[in-house]
Amino acid sequence: MQQISLRSFRYKARHNKRRFRRFLTVLEKNAPRKLSVAALAADKAVWQEVDCLSCANCCKTMSPTYSPADIKRISAHLQMTPQQFKDKWLYFDKSDGDWMNVSQPCQFLDLSTNKCNIYEVRPADCAGFPHHTKKRMLDYMHVYKQNVEYCPATYKMVERMMNWVAELKVGV
Repeated sequence: MQQISLRSFRYKARHNKRRFRRFLTVLEKNAPRKLSVAALAADKAVWQEVDCLSCANCCKTMSPTYSPADIKRISAHLQMTPQQFKDKWLYFDKSDGDWMNVSQPCQFLDLSTNKCNIYEVRPADCAGFPHHTKKRMLDYMHVYKQNVEYCPATYKMVERMMNWVAELKVGV
């Protein structure tokens, strides 16, 4: 596993964001056969390379959504009422109808270790991030488009998919 340089990653992600999103849009409109199989293989390979603890960019720059079950579970873990938990750390986003962190980085992220202080009871949104295998790639393309600039694993996965498609076209 390689260490993630956030500075380098952010530069690459910013530089390639439009190209990657354009590729994902083309893929969404004209998906090659066996896309799902290739996506699962790419996902598996990516996790052999990426160490989330050397990055934690998702926790530093994004907010998970908190379901009512998440709020109940986490507040109980912290020995608070759900209302106390919401009042202290969350806000309600009226446009999406979601409970989200008031601040970034996440209040539960230990910046010295990049570990989550509530890992055992973390929100389901965090537990599933970056959601590569939540649904078939084709059915969740909007998530790849969003996460490619936040998650080195998603970035590497899309990069692998670009190489796979290029090999298909060349007939390698």
